[in-house]
Amino acid sequence: MAVSHGSLPFQEQIDYFRQKVNLPTRAWTDIYNQEHDWAFVVAGATKQDLLSDLRGAVEKSIAQGTTLEEFRRDFDKIVQEHGWQYKGGRGWRTRTIYETNLRQSYNAGREQQMSDPELRKRRPYGLYRHGGSRHPRPEHLALDGTVLPLDDPFWDVWSPQNGWGCSCKKFMLSARDVERMGLKVADSPAIEYEERTIGENSPEGARTVRVPKGIDPGFE
Repeated sequence: MAVSHGSLPFQEQIDYFRQKVNLPTRAWTDIYNQEHDWAFVVAGATKQDLLSDLRGAVEKSIAQGTTLEEFRRDFDKIVQEHGWQYKGGRGWRTRTIYETNLRQSYNAGREQQMSDPELRKRRPYGLYRHGGSRHPRPEHLALDGTVLPLDDPFWDVWSPQNGWGCSCKKFMLSARDVERMGLKVADSPAIEYEERTIGENSPEGARTVRVPKGIDPGFE
């Protein structure tokens, strides 16, 4: 499986990832928000050859649908070859790199599919589903089952992925699907914003960003 929430790789997902440019960074805050749409980064990977090898391991996972454990074996070889001293434990670091890249490429590919005008005519609604994590974010859990038109401004903010480790999903529905599943089309919810501090441990120092409440900085 390509991603832990149960999808197989598909061409739009692969194409999205392959169009990215390798960009060495010192911290995850070096680039921010939509810049991740075109840049492949691994925080602390400041050398091009190291970053290129890490990218190859991630692309293998996406294109071939390999597991986290196989990615970890590739990761260990790359770290040894380059003598990379990365921050954080191996388990957390590898899971973050693997899952974030696979989920975000999957979601980007799905968004491209869902933008098809003919498909949207047949399935004009979006359904938000919570991913079922053990320690859910209250805001994500509260949105579970929310149905809104795909052109509602809500989706500009809340289309998954909405945070580190977030496994929430967005599905397209027809009017018949909504009725069959016993759901109702909601009114567009108000979106609350809050200020968050990021980059406390980065070389550039801390800064404040404004994000929707319940969405991690960098995912808004």
